[in-house]
Amino acid sequence: ERGSHNTISPVVMSNEAWVDFVAGWISGGVSVLACQPVDTVLTRLQANTAEVRAGSTAGDVSKLSKLTSTDVAGTVALRPSNIFKGMISNFGVQSLWRGSSAMIGAVPIQNALLMSGYGAGKRWSDSSDELSEGSKNNILLGVFVGGCTGGVLQSFVMSPVELIKVSQQVVGKSVTSATASVARGLFSPTGAWRGLGATLLRDGIPHGVWFVSYESAKTKMTTFRENSHGEKSLTQDEIAIPMLSGALAATVAWLVGYPFDLIKTRIQAGSGNGIVGTARDLVNESGGQVIRGLYKGFTLKLYRSIPASAIGFLAYETAAKALT
Repeated sequence: ERGSHNTISPVVMSNEAWVDFVAGWISGGVSVLACQPVDTVLTRLQANTAEVRAGSTAGDVSKLSKLTSTDVAGTVALRPSNIFKGMISNFGVQSLWRGSSAMIGAVPIQNALLMSGYGAGKRWSDSSDELSEGSKNNILLGVFVGGCTGGVLQSFVMSPVELIKVSQQVVGKSVTSATASVARGLFSPTGAWRGLGATLLRDGIPHGVWFVSYESAKTKMTTFRENSHGEKSLTQDEIAIPMLSGALAATVAWLVGYPFDLIKTRIQAGSGNGIVGTARDLVNESGGQVIRGLYKGFTLKLYRSIPASAIGFLAYETAAKALT
């Protein structure tokens, strides 16, 4: 069993780290292919303001209407269904996967880093627990620290990649144009690294919360299964446990990190003015309602993140088992 000895050899640790990395890579690729259409609609919803600004030209309104949908009065109807239908009618079904090429290349690396942090945290906890005579108090701490560490590290990979994605999904740039633009700004804080601060806030602590929630749910469901004395139940299914745990973990983690995801998208789309300034603008756009402003599009985020997390953890656990 992984992490079952007081002394773990460097070779074993290296092998287990490699398994975590490969399993994470597989889970990331699967989740992107399955959930990219929802992500595209969400990004457009997050990036656009509530109304066409006064003084906008007919060309501006026409261009914006292709991003969302406008009513007769020129007010942008920021409803997911309108965005979804507008993209298909204007650009075709394939436009729902716009930005997926960058994400398919990067998200497996992102997931590999996250799952490596998760696995390392678990192994550290397992070894610490055995040295302290079987105490299990450290496992969640180890998973939390591993998740936060992996989250911070992958932020430096994902921030420029998501800038490419946002440029494709919102501005309509080709992947070549968007990538070239980001590459030219690699050494500028307002270039390729635009939105990095919000990305770090979104991906640091929330990923620790994500893994702690997953580990807690998985442990409780597994315990329930073991105590059921062989009776048939949903939690006995090896597919159901990681999927249900992953779905719960995504919900809890995004409750913590979603405002920073919204702020990050606004900044990367060019309509944000720093983290605090963008947060203030979002609240003002919602008539001073803080929750409504900072959680705009949250339901749609859950539509994407819950299946992505469920599929991702199932793919990770399945791949890890197959590789060991």
